[in-house]
Amino acid sequence: MADNARAKRLADLIREVVAEKLHRGIKDPRLGTHVTVTDTRVTGDLREATVFYTVYGDDEDRKAAAAGLESAKGVLRTAVGAAAGVKHTPSLTFVADALPENARTIDDLLARAKASDEEVRRASSGADYAGGADPYRKPGENEQAGDTNEDESE
Repeated sequence: MADNARAKRLADLIREVVAEKLHRGIKDPRLGTHVTVTDTRVTGDLREATVFYTVYGDDEDRKAAAAGLESAKGVLRTAVGAAAGVKHTPSLTFVADALPENARTIDDLLARAKASDEEVRRASSGADYAGGADPYRKPGENEQAGDTNEDESE
């Protein structure tokens, strides 16, 4: 089993080779500049590599890019094998990265929280404190002349 540093170096190399090949070497119109390689992970035995990608566009563009990547898998694996120089070229699996969807969800949640904060701010503007500005008693306030501390009288 390979060490983690070697797997990380191979994963970085695969990411660079696949991105470069997609950008310059493959003439498939489904891929072009729409596909961005975001991450690559290699198993510990260096036999399988998972390439994460995002696609700029709508659902149709994503489906077309997935089909284009599947059809170009052999060419990409050959390019990785030539660049890596390892005994066994890892098989490539392409997975659509959920990063844009997660970012969109986080943006929606932040917008909802901001709207909620604004609603609370509007509701609290002009409101008074329930017990006054300073709800704590201070020595000398509201004392009657005959009241003394019970401990002192014993």
